[in-house]
Amino acid sequence: MNKLKSKKVLLSTLLLIGVTVSLFSFYPKNDKLFSIAKNLDIFASLIRELDSYYVDEIDPDELVTVGINAMLAELDPYTEYIPEEESDDFRMMTTGEYGGVGAVIGNRVGANMILMPYKGFPAQLSGLKVADELLRVDSVQVVDKNTAEISALLKGPANTEVQVQVKRGEDTLTFNLTRKKIVISNVPYHGMVDGETGYIKLSDFTTNAATEVSQAVQNLKREGAKKIILDVRDNPGGILKEAVDVVNIFIPKRREVVKTIGKLENVNATYTTELSPIDKDIPLAVLINERSASAAEIVAGALQDYDRAVLVGRKSFGKGLVQSTVPLSYNSQVKLTTAKYYIPSGRCIQAIDYSLKDEAGSGRSVPDSLRKAFETKNGRTVYDGVGIEPDIEIDSRNFAPITYSLVTRSLIFRFANQFALQRDSIPTAREFEVSEALYDEFVNWLQDKEYDYTTRVEKTIDDLETYAEREKYFEDIRDELASLKESVSHSKEQDLITFKEEIKEALKDEIVSRYYYQQGTIEASLDKDPELVKALEIVKDSERYSSILSPN
Repeated sequence: MNKLKSKKVLLSTLLLIGVTVSLFSFYPKNDKLFSIAKNLDIFASLIRELDSYYVDEIDPDELVTVGINAMLAELDPYTEYIPEEESDDFRMMTTGEYGGVGAVIGNRVGANMILMPYKGFPAQLSGLKVADELLRVDSVQVVDKNTAEISALLKGPANTEVQVQVKRGEDTLTFNLTRKKIVISNVPYHGMVDGETGYIKLSDFTTNAATEVSQAVQNLKREGAKKIILDVRDNPGGILKEAVDVVNIFIPKRREVVKTIGKLENVNATYTTELSPIDKDIPLAVLINERSASAAEIVAGALQDYDRAVLVGRKSFGKGLVQSTVPLSYNSQVKLTTAKYYIPSGRCIQAIDYSLKDEAGSGRSVPDSLRKAFETKNGRTVYDGVGIEPDIEIDSRNFAPITYSLVTRSLIFRFANQFALQRDSIPTAREFEVSEALYDEFVNWLQDKEYDYTTRVEKTIDDLETYAEREKYFEDIRDELASLKESVSHSKEQDLITFKEEIKEALKDEIVSRYYYQQGTIEASLDKDPELVKALEIVKDSERYSSILSPN
């Protein structure tokens, strides 16, 4: 057996035994601590015996990590073990900072490539573009590596050099980059939607999120904004203090924003606004959806509870659990749930009760019978247990099967690549439109491409046919089914005409990203975004805006 490995197993076992002995020695009469000590002793013994007698070699680090993760999975999805080697990624998620080249990479059309360079950082400044296929990083060939391995090669201390070789079209290009400290912006875009309405996209709550929102509000007001739309759709949350400070931009100081309440006294806290707001009166709409979570829900919920904003969109995710990071041995750590969030009305936004498990071991949704009613400052009725419900609900967009097929098969992506190779520039992100001539070019390009699909109606008929055969009705309705199939059979050529506008919209977004990156993609969507259009309509109608925020 490998001596180094044997020492690692012995060290791990001795540590566990040491903890066990300590627990036995100091807490002999405490039943819970005795149970912990007993099970740690069993676990240490099991690892030792596996290492000694199991037929194949075992990796103690991997085995213990699997055991830890399986144990934490019994609690909730947010309690997780972070080993030392993943600490850099965790720090990037919470601070938005890392050392690297500033680009999102991924695998598309079977190749590892640049999916989005961040504007103003080494990848973009050096000339790397969307869809550049990654061939080599320094001396390492990366064609067959996964994106996590490539990402690790690109990251490194600031001011160090890295060479990247890519394929662009038929050309092979080499770029020499100097890594920098990458700080990902929480506000990738802000701008004027029309002459008097400003729009702010808030995508994260990492360090400086509130400062960035504050600066965006002030910039927009200087540009003439008399109304603001704050977009926290798809925002997964982040730092609690940043959420409190974002609320403070629109709410007077010394107002409660959120409470955390848990089992231990030291996690119980009330967070209040500390500064004078930038503007406590400007009409405000907040966009939310099913992927707005945690800190995003605190911002939306607190502004709703104070009747400070009209919420537009769809019901939020419902994550009202507080996580704290606790250091463990050997630079590892555990992120564990320690409390729940309660917003000013008194409601908790948590939608799943993980203490109640279903037969599959998953947490259960809070039943309607257990949901409680609360009141906003103006006396509007709001409820707990489901996340944050918008004041104005907008159904999610359903794209046609042909659009879905063209996107998921990366055909729109590939056409945009070809377009960008042939054209050095396009009009601004908001001005650019896919012309009829360009759309015809795309349709001709598709002629030898595979993008077949099944429509929802066709799928329903297939299901009906299956059930009819199973339940012995098929022979009775065979002719009717055949006639129905023939009448609804889709034509790709006709669908390219019927759904032209939404396909053109997808083409526009993809093409704009090649020239104006993430900011351009957001800007290009402003005029055809259903939630944004509805929010704009509401903030411009002062009577309706006031009516929504009045008691029911």
